Amino acid sequence: MTGVFFVDPMPALVHGRFVVEEIVETIVARGHEVQLHIHTEWLAAATTSPVGDRRGTNIGDFHVDDQTVLVDAARRLLVDAGAPVPTAFRAGNYGADDNTLRALHSLGIVYDSSFNAAYATSTSRIGLDPAHVGPVRRHGVIELPVSDLFDRPGHVRPAQVCALSMWEMDAALNRAKSSEAPFVIVTHSFEMLSRDRERPNHSLMRRFKELCRRIAHDPGLTSAGFDDLVPDRVLATQGSARRLPANPLRTGARLAKQAVDTVVYERSLGRVR
Repeated sequence: MTGVFFVDPMPALVHGRFVVEEIVETIVARGHEVQLHIHTEWLAAATTSPVGDRRGTNIGDFHVDDQTVLVDAARRLLVDAGAPVPTAFRAGNYGADDNTLRALHSLGIVYDSSFNAAYATSTSRIGLDPAHVGPVRRHGVIELPVSDLFDRPGHVRPAQVCALSMWEMDAALNRAKSSEAPFVIVTHSFEMLSRDRERPNHSLMRRFKELCRRIAHDPGLTSAGFDDLVPDRVLATQGSARRLPANPLRTGARLAKQAVDTVVYERSLGRVR
């Protein structure tokens, strides 16, 4: 299977390039894809910054000119650390806006995957309607939103390993197959740990492995990186993607499992030293 790792090279401004080099080397050596990620919070700790003394929690907090400078500088840091030239971008905290897309287009980056409808009223400020699903060309860039489903009427939940049960993810994948539109799943390494980062969360680890097996063994599904996609074919699926409707049984089962996991991994074990 192909994994896409959105790597933030900004820590190189604080800790040096070797930190990013080690991460990139590990990913590339295993045949996975490295794409560009930026958490602009790192600028507050950097000794030098490509945008002077200007700061922002998210890249969307900056003027389009500064965004262009930041993306270009981050891209150079990532390539200098051994990554191929990135073709896709995701903003830290999903905190992009339409100017981010304009900056990406000016730099020749083909894809963005920063739009997350679950964050559309907070950090994700790309001007798409929260009801939007599937790929779309916007400001010259192909936007591939983080996929999601309805977990209750009118409420979306992202296709994130820690956010959905395997039952929910399985149903969403089956629906995605019928549309042939890309289904974008998100996870983070810290999801596999307890919230205090002290212990592995075996429940999430099992879910992640089960999800990988589910995708690998289904002939109707193909794991792919952004570099495996053909832009025109991606855009041809525009309008075919549909959100999975809410199912009270699926949602209720996930809430019950989350409650058990909270006790097991966050409370009971939190007292064990």
